[in-house]
Amino acid sequence: EACVEQGVRRLVFLSTLKVLGEHSRSGVPLTPDSLPNPADDYAKSKLEAEQGLWQIAGRSGLEVVVVRSPLVYGPGVRANFLQLWLTVARGFPLPLGRIDNLHSLVGLGNLVDLLCVCATHFAAAGQTFLVSDGEDVSTPELIRRIAKAQGRSAHLLPIPPLWLRWIGKVSGRNRVVQRLLGYLQVDISHTCHTLNWSPLFRME
Repeated sequence: EACVEQGVRRLVFLSTLKVLGEHSRSGVPLTPDSLPNPADDYAKSKLEAEQGLWQIAGRSGLEVVVVRSPLVYGPGVRANFLQLWLTVARGFPLPLGRIDNLHSLVGLGNLVDLLCVCATHFAAAGQTFLVSDGEDVSTPELIRRIAKAQGRSAHLLPIPPLWLRWIGKVSGRNRVVQRLLGYLQVDISHTCHTLNWSPLFRME
């Protein structure tokens, strides 16, 4: 509303992929047309913010662009990705060698580049975009790439996923285990085609 009062032409809102849920089905990536399925208060608040912005845009001249991002990694990363980075750096063996899944992530450089495009591209106004690096990785592959970036070897134990699910239930860390085991893929073809955009940087 302050943007409308000040005559701002366009607002780019950084939302979260969690608006669409915590997981995708195997072989069925999430798209901008996927139905919202927020699972926690953070995701619900982002969805409410999106809806509020569309209402403001509908009664004013403000151009709104929504970008839904998966996990962002890069300099200054925190939370779960930092914890995983530190665990690999300490050389601890991880019981994740038999996980067969795929996750979409986005590097900070790719996210910033897309946000800049969304601020200026004529076709971005009124659109919702998904973003990623354009290459999906399994949990074991992500750990191997982290280890390679650190100049060390990954230590992955071939524990059956069924055992991991049981451990998650009895330890009260079921949601954490489900994130490690599940799929969370996005289809960025709408973003790439509409904005003539492609990720600048590979995960390596």
